[in-house]
Amino acid sequence: MLKKIFRKKTAAKEPSTVSSVDVVRYCGTWYEIASYVPKEERGCIKTKAEYTLNKSGYVDVRNSCQRKGREKSVRAKAYSVPESGNAKLKVHFFRFLKGDYWIVDLADDYSWAAVSTPTSRSLWILSRTPYLGDAVYDEIIQRLKSRGFDTDRLVKTDQRG
Repeated sequence: MLKKIFRKKTAAKEPSTVSSVDVVRYCGTWYEIASYVPKEERGCIKTKAEYTLNKSGYVDVRNSCQRKGREKSVRAKAYSVPESGNAKLKVHFFRFLKGDYWIVDLADDYSWAAVSTPTSRSLWILSRTPYLGDAVYDEIIQRLKSRGFDTDRLVKTDQRG
């Protein structure tokens, strides 16, 4: 009897989000501390995101990093998903490309955040500063692990360059 070589991918468990997010407090600069490195970020260092509340009620997004000594950036618009307490955002890149941005954990003082997607196949740990202390990072890892995230896939982001 032949063994199955290919396995069907099973749907990932949908993560829960924080109950609510104060968008004004969430806006500002966030540094990527670690992530399941998306293909768009391969080879990047000094990765960060900047969020600005727009007068029209959505959030202007600017994601940037350095690759091969040059800054690369992309702009987007983020809209809160109704009845999500602002914890779920729909992000629009280039008019046609959309992505989900779910805030799955957040420090009470908004000093760090963990963000994922409905499929849990993406994960980012963000901080207001380019570096997180080991104790705080380890606490975040334990919190994410207890919620079913595969923290072994996280790769720390080089913020020094």
